[in-house]
Amino acid sequence: MRPNNVTFIGVLSACAHSGLVDDGRRYWSIMQNLGIKPSMENYGCMIDLLCRSGLLDDAYSFVIDMPISPNSIIWRTLLVACKSSNRIDIAESASKRLLELEPHNPENYVLLSNLCASNSQWDRVSYLRKKMKDSNVTAVAGCSSIEINGYLHEFVVSDDSHPEIKEIRLVLREIADRVRRAGHKPWTAAVLHDVGEEEKEVALCEHSERLAIAYGLLKTKAPHVIRVVKNLRFCPDCHEVAKIISKSYNREIIVRDRVRFHKFIGGSCSCKDFW
Repeated sequence: MRPNNVTFIGVLSACAHSGLVDDGRRYWSIMQNLGIKPSMENYGCMIDLLCRSGLLDDAYSFVIDMPISPNSIIWRTLLVACKSSNRIDIAESASKRLLELEPHNPENYVLLSNLCASNSQWDRVSYLRKKMKDSNVTAVAGCSSIEINGYLHEFVVSDDSHPEIKEIRLVLREIADRVRRAGHKPWTAAVLHDVGEEEKEVALCEHSERLAIAYGLLKTKAPHVIRVVKNLRFCPDCHEVAKIISKSYNREIIVRDRVRFHKFIGGSCSCKDFW
């Protein structure tokens, strides 16, 4: 069977999720040699591959040289990569085009606000939040869910609404002790608020995915697998903590975030820390 551009979406996407840059470039050339006209999705996969691998300049050049006008997904991919690479120059260009294409998409404002917060540009953060409010744009709250005995339990950050929150926080305290003994230092840069380091550490401990995992530890015993679903991307600090939990408690943990499945066993994750 002759491959088409859909075939290469699968191949290039697999390369992107595995960091196989050279293979991705090779398959892109094969696609061109076969006379297959790249679709927007093909371009998106290739840009995602370059962004995930930290080749932001190459990704930006790829976008600029596209023969078709990039869509919002491509500009958003660039903007997400700017946060980890701390490239304000490319972020400004990407955010400008993104807000032109989708002026009412809350995710765009959140991404840009988070990037500014990670660089301590608090005036810019305040401006963006005010702009969201004035435009009646509401951000989607991060939420993690876990099913226990046929009932779905949902958590948001620093959630006080759960009837067993006192017991959950006792588990969180025990998790924090074990994580500290394992030598983990909280990645407070993940907390994008203008507060002190101690407050940031407390906030990290009550991220929604950590609350859900703690509830799973509270209500189930090994070898029961803890399964959590999160509507946003996994917090990097919580990802490290989940690895430690899987080893310290000898529990298998599976978290489905917005991007992929993460399977934690014995202190490592199936994503190999690349997602």
